[in-house]
This record gives sequence, C-alpha cells and structure tokens, in this order.
Amino acid sequence: MITALIVPLLMPLAAPALVRWAGPRQSPAAAMWALTTTACVLAVSWLAALGGLLLAGALTMSAPAHLGHLIRPLNVAPAVVAYPATALAVGTLFVCACAVARAALRQLRQYRTAHAQLRNAPHAGDLSVLDSPEPDAYALPGSPGRIVVTSGMLRTLDGPEREALLAHERAHLAGRHHYFLAAGDLATRCHPAMSGLRDAIGLAVERVADEAAATAVGDRNLTARAIGRAALAKHAGSSTRPAFAAGAAGGPVPQRVKALLQPAATPRRPAVAAASLLLACSAVTGGGAAAGLVSLHHNVEIAQGEVQDD
Repeated sequence: MITALIVPLLMPLAAPALVRWAGPRQSPAAAMWALTTTACVLAVSWLAALGGLLLAGALTMSAPAHLGHLIRPLNVAPAVVAYPATALAVGTLFVCACAVARAALRQLRQYRTAHAQLRNAPHAGDLSVLDSPEPDAYALPGSPGRIVVTSGMLRTLDGPEREALLAHERAHLAGRHHYFLAAGDLATRCHPAMSGLRDAIGLAVERVADEAAATAVGDRNLTARAIGRAALAKHAGSSTRPAFAAGAAGGPVPQRVKALLQPAATPRRPAVAAASLLLACSAVTGGGAAAGLVSLHHNVEIAQGEVQDD
C-alpha cells in the first residue's frame, strides 16, 4: 500500500521536465487541455496520497483504531516510520490547504473588486471601458462576461490593433479560458514543483486566444503587433484583476509574438507523443493513488474483521 502511494507523492517532482519537453511540442489548444488535466490529476492524486498516509498512520495507533472500530491497529508499517509519516502528512496537508484557500480568497476578492469597478463604467455590448491612464485589457467572466479595456490602452493602439486586441479577449470569453486558468492556479498551489505548470497553462491559454484573434482579423502580423504594443504599454503589477481573468499582455509575450510571426503550425508526430506522455503520467499518478487507497481500504476491512486476511 505504502509503495503505491509513493508514486503520486513523487510525480509532481517531474512536472518541470514535463513542461519543458511536452508543452512546446503541442498545439496551443492541445497543450491547454493536456497541461490543465495533468495539473489537476497530479494535485488530486498528491492530496489523496497524503490523506491515505495520514489515515494509515493514524490507524496504527490504538486510540484512532478504536474510534474506527478496528479489532486491532493497522500493521502497514513500523511505528518508527508510521508516526513521522503521519506528522509529515498532517503538516503538508495543512500547508496545502492554506495555500489553496489563500489563493482562492484572493482571486474571489479581486473578482468582486473588478466587477464593482464596472458598475459606472461606460459599456457597449460586451465591452466596458474604464477611465484609467494605466493601459490594460482583460476578459472578465461573469453573467454576462465582459471585455474590460482602459482608456489608456485604447489611446495606445490604433484602430486595427484595437480590433485584434478585442478579438483576442473575445476568444478568452468564448473559450471559457478562466476555468483552465483557475483550475491550473489552484491545482499548482498544492506543490511548489508544479509552479511551472501554472505558467505553461497560462501561455497555452494566451496562444489559443492569439490564434483565434489572428483568424478573426485575418492578419497574423497585425495581431502580433497589437499584442506586442499592449504588453510594452502595460506596467508590471498595474492590474488588480484576478489571475483567471486572461489578458492580452499576459504570459511570455516575445514567445507569443514569435509564434504569430510564423505560419500557423500543423500537428506533427512529436505533438501526439507529448500529449500521450502527459496522459500517461496522469494515468500512472491517478492509478497509483487509487491502488494505494484501495489497498488501504482492504487493510482496514481486515483490521475490522469484515474480511479474512489472505
């Protein structure tokens, strides 16, 4: 049982290598889905494995075993291993819970603030204009979703560039990219080694919107110029929007502009291999967590006397 739970505990350490190799080899849409799925599976499996270790270690002690209606305490590991593992699992789960809760509350607070700023802002259709000299633009989800652009950003771009910028933001709303960004952000808060996955998901989301905007305006060079000028104009840290409200100036802009200045890429064999690797890692991680929890459940049933030990 303990061996099976080691797999999901160690797999997040492979996240940086997965991002470096698999991320750039996939199309933007495939990368967005595969990386987000991988991040969520790694996080859930990591937490499930920690919970399994916590429960197994606790049930090796007499008092918790009695509360769990066990005839005898579990005998899955020596006390010298079980007790420290239990303490480590408790501490790690507490840190993870605090990190995720803090990030979720911060994003919720920023989301409410962003919507409050739009109450008196002029709007036309899905576009809201904030009277601010700070250049900024982003897609704010809601009912309905809004494209938020500051007057400073509108003054920075010319007419065709504004069209490309708005097409980019509309692609974020249409693709519901806030779900990918929110899931990736919260999932990667569970383990420090997974922070690179959060950045990779953000890049993939922006690349999807870049390609959609280039298709909408019919000019890849114009889209690249609009994104580059928007990023140069936007001041670092000037926006208070939540992390899941995607903006055209997000992510590694030079890499995005370089991709737009090249013809649209067609899927190749390395892309399939990269997606397969991410899915295989997710399957191994989830399978390890599931196998460990099933084995733990079986051991608990044996300790309760419900089934016979094989």
